[in-house]
Amino acid sequence: MSIVVQEKEDKIYSSEKASQNAPPKYLGFVAGMFSGVMKNIVGHPFDTIKVRLQTASDGRFKGPMDCVLQTVRNEGLRGFYKGFTPPLVGWVLMDSVMLGSLHVYRRVVKDNLFPEEKKLPILGHVIAGLGSGWTVSFVAAPIEQFKARLQVQYDANTKIYSGPVDVAKKLYQTTGVRGIYSGLLSTMIFRTNFIFWWGSYELFTQWFQDNTKLSKPSINFWSGGLSATVFWIFAYPADVVKQTIMTDNPIRSEKKFPRWIDAVKYIYNTKGLRGFSRGFGPSILRSFPANAAALAAFEAVMRFLH
Repeated sequence: MSIVVQEKEDKIYSSEKASQNAPPKYLGFVAGMFSGVMKNIVGHPFDTIKVRLQTASDGRFKGPMDCVLQTVRNEGLRGFYKGFTPPLVGWVLMDSVMLGSLHVYRRVVKDNLFPEEKKLPILGHVIAGLGSGWTVSFVAAPIEQFKARLQVQYDANTKIYSGPVDVAKKLYQTTGVRGIYSGLLSTMIFRTNFIFWWGSYELFTQWFQDNTKLSKPSINFWSGGLSATVFWIFAYPADVVKQTIMTDNPIRSEKKFPRWIDAVKYIYNTKGLRGFSRGFGPSILRSFPANAAALAAFEAVMRFLH
């Protein structure tokens, strides 16, 4: 009987010790801010090219390099950073919510679904990733819409908005809060693919730990970049649909795509299956360096502050 009691006490002590050693729940939100800054600095030019290719009319660009050259020729280097302010502020906020909530969901899932496991299994990382994706969608939907509308303003003749605040103001005046959140469903569908991101991130991390002598920052860098690439391979078609919806007419009665499926049908009917991969090259080129640097920064700050 005393052995059983001792075992229970050992478990309680072990659990309390693990809880004490676990980083504070708010720490992920703080570290996520640094991730957002790094991601935007590295990735925004690639994102501009991606959005333009996704939403441009047929024949405007011959391909990614033509889009780059036209942007440089017509707008200079500043053209690549159009719409930079919303994601600069937005990525700080989005990565803070995304990585902060991911950190919290991992602990909640571990404590409630896998209490006997020493570490969170892959399924737990997938569940936490899904929760994180849906949570951050409520922050990401308006920010990404502001960014997309600014990015597709090619010249003075098509300029409707002077900046992100002007986008928010005009959308609210025209359609209210509903217009600002018109891309929420498409954003949540897109971010459902976080199951691939955070599941593969853990798989890559475990592989590097078991099979290499890389330092922790190096493992975070390579796992972050590779897992982001996996995510974009699965998520890209949903991103094309999302961007198409977000650059639609904000007035509901004049929308081309009042429903998510309407945008899917439009892309397929006008551009075929290839329409769902327009801009894929810049997106993949961006995904590795931007997310590798971002997640390395996130993990570094977590280690530094803990």
